[in-house]
Amino acid sequence: MESTFSSPVETVLQREAGVPGLLTPLADLDQVYELERVVGFVRDLGCQRVALQFPDQLLGDAGAVAARLEEITGSKMFILGDTAYGSCCVDVLGAEHAGAEALVHFGTACLSPPARPLPIAFILGQRSVALELCAKAFEVQNPDPTAPVVLLSEPACAHALEALATLLHPKYQDLLVSSPALPLPLGSSSPEPKPLERFGRHFPLAPGRCLEEYGAFYVGSCKASPDSDLDPDLSRLLLGWAPGKPFFSCCPDTGQTQDEGVRAGRLRARRWYLVERARDAHVVGLLVGTLGVARHCEALAHLRNLSQAAGKRSYVLALGQPTPAKLANFPEIDVFVLLACPLGALAPKPSGSFFRPVLTPCELEAACNPAWPPPGLAPYLTHYADLLPGSPFHVPLPPPESELWDAPDVSLISGELRPPLAWRPLNVPGCSALTPRPQLELAESSPAASFLSSRSWKGLEPRLGQTPVTEAVSGRRGIAIAYEDEGSS
Repeated sequence: MESTFSSPVETVLQREAGVPGLLTPLADLDQVYELERVVGFVRDLGCQRVALQFPDQLLGDAGAVAARLEEITGSKMFILGDTAYGSCCVDVLGAEHAGAEALVHFGTACLSPPARPLPIAFILGQRSVALELCAKAFEVQNPDPTAPVVLLSEPACAHALEALATLLHPKYQDLLVSSPALPLPLGSSSPEPKPLERFGRHFPLAPGRCLEEYGAFYVGSCKASPDSDLDPDLSRLLLGWAPGKPFFSCCPDTGQTQDEGVRAGRLRARRWYLVERARDAHVVGLLVGTLGVARHCEALAHLRNLSQAAGKRSYVLALGQPTPAKLANFPEIDVFVLLACPLGALAPKPSGSFFRPVLTPCELEAACNPAWPPPGLAPYLTHYADLLPGSPFHVPLPPPESELWDAPDVSLISGELRPPLAWRPLNVPGCSALTPRPQLELAESSPAASFLSSRSWKGLEPRLGQTPVTEAVSGRRGIAIAYEDEGSS
């Protein structure tokens, strides 16, 4: 029987590792997986035990890649293929269980800093890009050669951006090329000024320039479905890019372009709807969606303090990857907040039949912090680290005596007037408040207790002192389809 708190055993046993029809030929392994760079990484560190992390769609090549690396380097390779949350985050915990001294991550990565110090190499892949077709598409969508534009791409196409910029630079002078924000090796520091890091990418802006001045040209994706929610990386960019600036996506194979302005507006409207749902909520479920990304414990404490300050009750749930069946076990929770990396937080689909909406930490911040957003802030943040102290986007909670807590507010969903936010610090336990009731009964004043009282069935009632005491008697014998006292039918 399938358990609602874990994946069914039969599914795990019957699932195939990788796609058999897409296995990489042995002659192409060195190029596809950049084994020369991996070998240099292992030899420079002198590692004897290395963990190799593959997403599900690449597990078919994992054995051949590990064997080739062991043959060349002489080091022991361990394959990590069963991540508890998402394959885009580095599984530093799994690498520590194997006693690995370094980790090599293959496939799409969110490039979030790991929770533990461990040397990591990212192999993002090299998807083929039709440079001539993409250059012509860029010229069609950007007729003004003086307009500032940023070249973006999915991680697998990042290797071709410099070559594409070379074709465009003779005509376009204000062209900015982004690059993946790969973490620096441990103990190393760059003498040059660090470029702006946003959306998991580096933007080498000139002095006095800001990213909000630029339009965007994205190379990648090109799915058959028009729903941008299927691509968390593209959704992350569309949500965070400055409204009003042009944003075009280009298929790297065909050069077909699409204006993403309509989809970006639809995504932002969906996110603001979720903010309204969070403002109406009384009970918040905090879903632990990562254990391998840095500062996740600090972010969890921040979300709890945020919910408590806004007068909402929060519960922390660790359920692995969220599914509708798992979250339906908690009907008393009004909204869920998924604490995960930027790509993992945007992965749950709105059409995924979830019983309650699944939000990101930034949406809860916008709903519970009356001082949000600060002036000049980008329309939408995608990483919970941007909400924590030390970030330029951190907005502290106003003091209890601030007038912001008493500002009137009307729900845009129900049309009713919301009560003022009840500021309460986290160290004041609200669950100890008891309300006296008739017949010397006590009930906890909490949203969960109120939800239980509204149910038609509340479980077995003890009815102490109301049921007469009788002696034990012999009951029926047999099985349900044929008790001994029923006779034959």
